[in-house]
Amino acid sequence: MKNKTLHDKVVVVAGGTRGAGRGIALTLAEAGATIYVTGRSTRGKPAMKGRPETIEETVDLVNARGGRGIAVQVDHTIENEVKALFERVRNEQEGKLDILVNDIWGGDELAVWDKPFWKHDLRKGLLMQERAVHTHIITSYYGVPLMIARNRGLVIEITDGSDYRYRGSFFYSLAKIGPIHLAEAMAKDLRPHHITALALTPGFLRSEAMLDHFGVTEATWKEAIKKDPHFTMSETPFYIGRAVLALALDENVAEKSGKAFTSWGLAHEYGFTDVDGSKPDWGRYFAEHIESDDSPG
Repeated sequence: MKNKTLHDKVVVVAGGTRGAGRGIALTLAEAGATIYVTGRSTRGKPAMKGRPETIEETVDLVNARGGRGIAVQVDHTIENEVKALFERVRNEQEGKLDILVNDIWGGDELAVWDKPFWKHDLRKGLLMQERAVHTHIITSYYGVPLMIARNRGLVIEITDGSDYRYRGSFFYSLAKIGPIHLAEAMAKDLRPHHITALALTPGFLRSEAMLDHFGVTEATWKEAIKKDPHFTMSETPFYIGRAVLALALDENVAEKSGKAFTSWGLAHEYGFTDVDGSKPDWGRYFAEHIESDDSPG
């Protein structure tokens, strides 16, 4: 993007180490934003077994794309660390925070798909709620007051899915539905302060972990379709990044407050594409090829 349309904006991408968070940070960087990238994994101290990505690596990529990246190690389950993050933003940016993206997750290693809830490890199930829901609450609790002070701002809750239907695993479903209602509830409280809160989901995401799972790279991702035909409708993390950018630039974004959106839906609304020029529509594909296969008869 040649025109730096967010050059005067301050953004916090909470959970920007990899996946959707990294894609969002890099896309906003192309528009010239100042971006605080938070997460637990730092160089030499990975927080998730088997994942090499770090917040410093994301910041290096942010800077290379024209943004100003600032890496801050934060465990968003620890209140004092979150509080210190926003005190730092307040001090360094003269109280300014324009966009808060809540993409904290950390639940991949805790997810269970082949057991009913009473046979799950309860400790792991509750830890998933702490990492994926409590963290979003804590982060908004300390971040939103910076927006209230200026009577403006945008809070985006990144999740999986745009409705309240069951997602195939009890604890996972709770963890992903939670942010949708957080956005809905925050929108009510924030309306008098002219702050927008909404939820946003990607489709079948070609994250670093998913590419590794199939043993492919972004350059060779189509080889994975042989293993999973549904991967044909997958999308890069930049697709949801472009969705966030479109929302950030929309002067009428307040009309979307309290609602849940999808990367593919916003692509049709705003006209952006994925990096290869395609417009993956996971919602339509899911309805035609997955839900229809599960229907009786």
